[in-house]
Amino acid sequence: MDVAATPPAIRCAGVERSYPAFRQRAARIASGLHALGVEPGERIAIVLRNEPAHLEIAAGAALLGASAVPVNWHFRHDELSHVLGDSDSKVVFAHTDLLPAVAAALPARARLIEVPVPDGIAAACGFPCPPVTGDHPLLDTWLAGHPPLTEAAARRPSTVIYSSGTTGRPKGVLRDPVGEEQLAESVAKFLEYFAVRPGGRTLIPAPLYHASPSQHAVLALAGGLDITLMPRFDAEEFLRLVERHRVEQAQLVPTMFVRLLRLPKEVRERYDLSSLTSVVHAAAPCPPHVKHAMIDWLGPVLREYYGGSETGAVTWCDSQEWLAHPGTVGRAVETSAVAVLGPDGAPLPTGRTGEVYLKPSDTWPQFTYLGDPAKRAAMEAERLPGYVTIGDIGHLDADGYLYLSDRRSDLVISGGVNIYPAEIEGCLLGLDGVRDVAVFGIPDEEFGESLAAHVQPEPGAALTAEDVRAQVADRLASYKVPKMVVFEESLPRDESGKLFKRQLREPYWAGRDRAI
Repeated sequence: MDVAATPPAIRCAGVERSYPAFRQRAARIASGLHALGVEPGERIAIVLRNEPAHLEIAAGAALLGASAVPVNWHFRHDELSHVLGDSDSKVVFAHTDLLPAVAAALPARARLIEVPVPDGIAAACGFPCPPVTGDHPLLDTWLAGHPPLTEAAARRPSTVIYSSGTTGRPKGVLRDPVGEEQLAESVAKFLEYFAVRPGGRTLIPAPLYHASPSQHAVLALAGGLDITLMPRFDAEEFLRLVERHRVEQAQLVPTMFVRLLRLPKEVRERYDLSSLTSVVHAAAPCPPHVKHAMIDWLGPVLREYYGGSETGAVTWCDSQEWLAHPGTVGRAVETSAVAVLGPDGAPLPTGRTGEVYLKPSDTWPQFTYLGDPAKRAAMEAERLPGYVTIGDIGHLDADGYLYLSDRRSDLVISGGVNIYPAEIEGCLLGLDGVRDVAVFGIPDEEFGESLAAHVQPEPGAALTAEDVRAQVADRLASYKVPKMVVFEESLPRDESGKLFKRQLREPYWAGRDRAI
């Protein structure tokens, strides 16, 4: 069968929906939500792994004019209680095996809909498929009992993504609803910058509760793309899906690059990846040697952007631009802009490092934080109206390309010297035997802070603390050499590769005065 000639669909681990079936199910969900009392401007929550139902529920809420809140399904009681309560979600959809945790955290007035776990998704995630409980309405039975919604909302709200932040509890990013014209313009830009043709074939391997894959899915659906979701990322399975579905475009994060590159050469060469024309990445710093290796392998198909849940993509660069400006995350495109400001709030000259402020595209909807407008106001640049910061440190070069140093919250000040852990982490990822690493500041009586490196070795690697220190000492300044080296079986990351550095840092600072 000629895969490329088949009509676009939405699929994941053996579950597949045609677009007509998807649209009808979304319209029935919208009608069912209305029957449960959900009004335009209100919110519903989705506690599901990646699967077509996740997208159908979000689309149904948008048809009604309500916002979907994709929730990290790893969350437990306190975390779930916060997000479900803070978002004031009226209806919560949850996979069967997640029901006990969700039910325990359910707000008093919220209704719960049970979503059975598809066999293929349970198998991909490595657990037995649980039988339905029958304690709550089942998704398919419930939606079948409602006619499709016939009059969609004129303006569609975005999903509300809870940004994990660096301190305190996560806040929901609430963006203004968009009309059909604004959505169409966003889809056109998505197709252009993601370098995918209308009706093309895309693969989304990261969890839909994160901002980038969620927005990717929304725009891919609006553009009628053929969409393959992965319930969880597996490096070889990713290659198999690209070959099987002749995937043209995919969005990954650098941790996925590392896992792909660690596959044996004969495994990587086993699959035909010639269909790929665009591999987009964002969300985390990519060590230059990793990006070079990916371009050497796949060719100049890598494209990178930088932005946040609040701002959307602000900078872009393709492979050729990156090779000409190694380490950049791109430069501002169209009506977007970037400024680097000093402690006094004034713009810094080219090459000077400071806090990065972003001006979103004119087509990107305005945003606030749900229930916390003061946090939104605190992000704004006093001297540059329309510019906000998402907490990164970096500099611009003479051509306007942006280079990130680190997160403001991760900056280590040791003896009055600013140290950016991301640079040291990139250096250590180049050491044979290092699978993963986290570098951060710990208390130091003399210097205020010193560096700790928590290292996850490759299985069987005989690494020592001196190996780690020598790698840094040979390549970076002596003050960047970690004072403490700790070896871990694994580091706390989620499926998208986000590192929960705070979990590692907290024990060192317990009882001390530092914003961790």
